[in-house]
Amino acid sequence: MGSEPCILVVDGLAVHYDSPEGVVHAVDDVSCKIQKGETVGVVGESGSGKSTLALSVLGLLPHNARIVRGSILFEDSNLLSLSEKELRETRGKEVSIVFQDPAAYLNPLMRVKDQIGEIVSKHTQLGPKEVNEKVLEALKLVRIPDPLYVADAYPHQLSGGMKQRVLIAMAIINKPALVVLDEPTSALDVTVQAQILSLLRKLKEDFGLSFLLITHNLAVAAELCDRIYVMYGGNIMEEGRTFEIFEQPIHPYTRGLLSTILRIDVDTDALMEIRGQLPSLIDPPSGCRFRPRCPSPTATCGQEPPGNNVSLTHQVRCWLTGEVRGRTVDR
Repeated sequence: MGSEPCILVVDGLAVHYDSPEGVVHAVDDVSCKIQKGETVGVVGESGSGKSTLALSVLGLLPHNARIVRGSILFEDSNLLSLSEKELRETRGKEVSIVFQDPAAYLNPLMRVKDQIGEIVSKHTQLGPKEVNEKVLEALKLVRIPDPLYVADAYPHQLSGGMKQRVLIAMAIINKPALVVLDEPTSALDVTVQAQILSLLRKLKEDFGLSFLLITHNLAVAAELCDRIYVMYGGNIMEEGRTFEIFEQPIHPYTRGLLSTILRIDVDTDALMEIRGQLPSLIDPPSGCRFRPRCPSPTATCGQEPPGNNVSLTHQVRCWLTGEVRGRTVDR
């Protein structure tokens, strides 16, 4: 962590879902921080609790979800203590989100300019002409080549990449301090994905934005993030600067994730895999939640693992820290 103040501090967050089968412990005692101007990634398999963490920050959890413990401080204000009206005033103005599937979050019956303009009108006192000018300015910022055409278009008239740029324009138009990126490139092809990542880096530099990136794609995290939290089974397993996570992974789960990435400098006939499946979060295993899939578990792993400092910026939650530290990732 550098010297910049923290814009977001999540402390001891626990989120449960009520289901017919029982209570799902989706997020359990999760803590993380984001400094001003920093991009922080939360990585892990689908079902690890990443999106629940993101939706908790924005107050967008579904009706069957309950935040049972913890706090979420945004610029020293506890978001969990805000009323629904206060949350609506915060969302879109100070904190915004870019979802992974733009087609699902754009109204097919509204023109692009009306959808983006609605966010401006909600949080400002600008008149119609000024709102339209802001919409065109935002579309230019996200590198849309013909902003007048796109502003007047309906979502079905745009490509997937254009729709995602429109969502990004909606997220940044009010110059929020924090933007949550929930799998922002997963629905895009590789070429468009690279363009969107380049755009996000440029917007961050130009406006001093802070990003919370939710992704299962380690390559995207490596490209965009300053620091990374590795999440599994509702817990944070490891955290550190991006180069620390990739160059010196400690937790067996982190090492397993990295071993599944194809590399052009390594000759291999088959993809590696992490054997087994994510544990049931209705009845999670005792101790380390990765224990049933760990390649080298011990009896001690049945107890709650401690948080160990590998360095001032690198922490891991594992009983095996001393044994695996310094090893290279098996390829």
